[in-house]
Amino acid sequence: MQRTEAAAPETHVAYMAGGCFWGLERAMQNVDGVLDTTVGYAQSITPDPTYRMVCSGTTHAVETVRIDYNPTRVSLRTLTLLFLSIIDPFSVDRQGNDVGSQYRSGLYPAGAHAAEQRAVYEQALDELAQRSGSTPAVEIEDLRNFTIAEPEHQDYLLANPTGYCHIPLSVIDHMRERQRHIERIWSLSPEQYAVTQQSATEPPFHNEYDRLFDPGIYVDRVSGEPLFFSTDKFDSGCGWPSFSTPIDQGSVRMVKDYSLPLHPRLEVRAVQSDSHLGHVFADGPRERGGMRYCMNSASLRFVPRDRMAEEGYGDLVGELDARLSASAGE
Repeated sequence: MQRTEAAAPETHVAYMAGGCFWGLERAMQNVDGVLDTTVGYAQSITPDPTYRMVCSGTTHAVETVRIDYNPTRVSLRTLTLLFLSIIDPFSVDRQGNDVGSQYRSGLYPAGAHAAEQRAVYEQALDELAQRSGSTPAVEIEDLRNFTIAEPEHQDYLLANPTGYCHIPLSVIDHMRERQRHIERIWSLSPEQYAVTQQSATEPPFHNEYDRLFDPGIYVDRVSGEPLFFSTDKFDSGCGWPSFSTPIDQGSVRMVKDYSLPLHPRLEVRAVQSDSHLGHVFADGPRERGGMRYCMNSASLRFVPRDRMAEEGYGDLVGELDARLSASAGE
């Protein structure tokens, strides 16, 4: 059964493909302003293909998600940037463990807004290419057809929450945080993006704040949320900025990290943006509480004491000054 009919006037429709449609659908369901999702097969050269036919590789179909959304609550640009941020836009015919032309990435303008959609898609891909220095492997083609997938594929991860997904569940669970800050995320440098969004680690000793001990605060580079006082920063010798405690424990959350074999760690993420910040270890100075929050400079932005009020952090100036005075009196 093919479906390309128009939505209600207050609803717009976008067709996006980014690997297995189970994961992309589930991620988009968590976006504020998305009203409905349907998974299916687009661009097929075979009428009404089935899942088995698509998997054979003979139909040229691509697993696609139809996204019905309210444009007054979420723009197509936001949806597009979110899409590009949760897949690998440079991978050819592959996402995660899934390989084949049916798993290629694509954006498919359709309906009365097709020309506007194409312009949004092309601009986003151009910006991505300029920022990365590489050409994205995301095709833009007018939607030729869309066949709704079998019922067992609809809302698959809602019915099977532990099922396979190439998009990390931690990303899916925090799509709204990503949505609120997606334009800021999009403006990050390649290193800042890799660290905050892909949990990369910057080089030790060769980063912005390892040797900085000026008075001020360190804030989340993406959301601007205050994270650390300079008075809680210490030289741990590890090559990354180290702090004994956050300004507010509620501003960060800890996640078990098993990415290093035989070396489980506690990852630190910012609550407001869900950005990766670094890791926390129980080997800090005993007199400071014994903890070492080992952060990436790329995840932080330093606000000097004399700029805090101007930048909206005036409510923290008094506490910082009291800490500085106490430190000077020691």
